[in-house]
Order: sequence, then structure tokens, then C-alpha cells
Amino acid sequence: MAVLEILKFPSPNLKKKSLPVEAIDGDLLRLIADMAETMYAAPGVGLAAPQVGHSLRLVVIDITPANE
Repeated sequence: MAVLEILKFPSPNLKKKSLPVEAIDGDLLRLIADMAETMYAAPGVGLAAPQVGHSLRLVVIDITPANE
């Protein structure tokens, strides 16, 4: 897994139309793992694929209750 660079406004990549995820394969699973690691390193509770340079309709969200 790797911590990815988080793009910030006004990056033009954040304005691109995202595509739906059509297949779950090894590359997508690696991206999801990298996004989760990036989210926790930030720190944050959610991260969208466009924020790390991938124009996909994909998000990772930590739904762990605050007291855990």
C-alpha cells in the first residue's frame, strides 16, 4: 500500500467528470487500499478517487463510531 498525493483546489483534475467503476480487479483493489491508507494518513474520514488523481466514482469512508 502507498500514501497517495491528495489534490487540492484549484487542480483541474478535480473538475473532470468521473466514470463509473465497471470491474473490480487487482488494480482497483490496490487503489482502494492505497486510498484507505491515504485517508488515515491525512487524517480524514473519507476520500474520493478524484482527490488522488483517478476520475472514478469511488469513495472510501471510515464509519467507525467516534468513541471506538
